[in-house]
Parts: sequence; structure tokens; C-alpha cells
Amino acid sequence: MTAELVFKYFPNLSDLQQKHFILLEELYKDWNQKINVVSRKDIDELYLRHVLHSTGIAKVQQFKDGTSVLDVGTGGGFPGIPLAILFPEVQFTLVDSIGKKIKVVKEVIEGLELDNVTAINARVEETKGEYDFIVSRAVAAMPTFVHWVKGKIKKESQHERRNGILYLKGGDLAEELEGYKAIEMYDLTDYFDDPFFETKKVVYLPMKYKG
Repeated sequence: MTAELVFKYFPNLSDLQQKHFILLEELYKDWNQKINVVSRKDIDELYLRHVLHSTGIAKVQQFKDGTSVLDVGTGGGFPGIPLAILFPEVQFTLVDSIGKKIKVVKEVIEGLELDNVTAINARVEETKGEYDFIVSRAVAAMPTFVHWVKGKIKKESQHERRNGILYLKGGDLAEELEGYKAIEMYDLTDYFDDPFFETKKVVYLPMKYKG
């Protein structure tokens, strides 16, 4: 499986963006041998299980230039790095509490020469700043995640969609999300035709503000 899988669903990429996506495999395979951040099984399906999955957020939300996005529990850099390639004029901050994962993320960022990504080794509760959107790949149940990111979303929205959380989740989410009235769910099978995405969704939760 190659970067052509990404090009199939994003046919208007620039030459530089295509180059970045192609380079991902070499960089991750190299670093994964030194510091294992992607499972051995998944590294062979990097473009399907990690890269394309990450870009599902871009199918739901196109970020305007100048947007700020926080990726919480980024692990090896997902969904943050593929999104940063897609949106070179958007600022991404990738946070993870595990140092070895952030080391790999920093090396991949450097290898791609991405200047719109910052990687931080910290718990999200310890990080400063406010962002337009917060993204993640199922690092915790939604109530826990909402608690973690409290106070980190800007009040003023510059998109039609209100600022909030864009969360990649899978499986039956009815019980986990039953307390959220404003939630929106998008099936990734509406955008990608591989069976891997059959139970995968992007969950959008707008942030409420008092006053």
C-alpha cells in the first residue's frame, strides 16, 4: 500500500504535498525500527490505518488559513501530521505525554521540513493556549476528553462550523455520547470505500460558552 491511496481521495494535492505523503512511509519505517510507535502490523498498512484515517477529519472540516489546531494524544503524529500536510497554512500543535512518541514526531516533522507543526511532550492539561479546533484519535471516552481540553478552545469562530472537537472514533458510540445534544457524527464510509472504515466516524462536538 502506497501514498497513491491518499492521492486517490485527494486528487488536487500540490507536488510538495505529494512528496510529503510519499516520504511518510520511509520516515516512519526508519524511526519505528528505533522507537516502536506504530505496531508492526500497522506499519505495513500505514497509509490506510494511519494516514488516510487521519485525513478523514479534512473530509468533514476544511480549515481556513491561519486556523490553530491542537492534536491531543498524538502518538506517532496522527492525525496531526497528515492534516498539517493537507493544510500548510494552518498551525498545528501536537501533544503527547510519552516522550519517545514525541521524539519520533519531531523527527518526522524535521524530515518533512514542516514549518506549521509544533510537538510538545506534556499532558494536555499542562499545555497553554487556545485553539480553533481540537482533534484526536480515540485517546479517551468523550466525557474524559472534554474534561481534559476544558478552556482550550477559542470563543470566536472563523468557520461556519463553531469551534470545537473533531474526534476520530469507532464502534458503537451511542452510550458514550448520549449526554451530548449538539453532537454530529460522520461515517468515514461516506468518503472512503475500504472496509477498514466500516465502523469509523468523525465525531464533532461544538463547544458551548456561557454569557
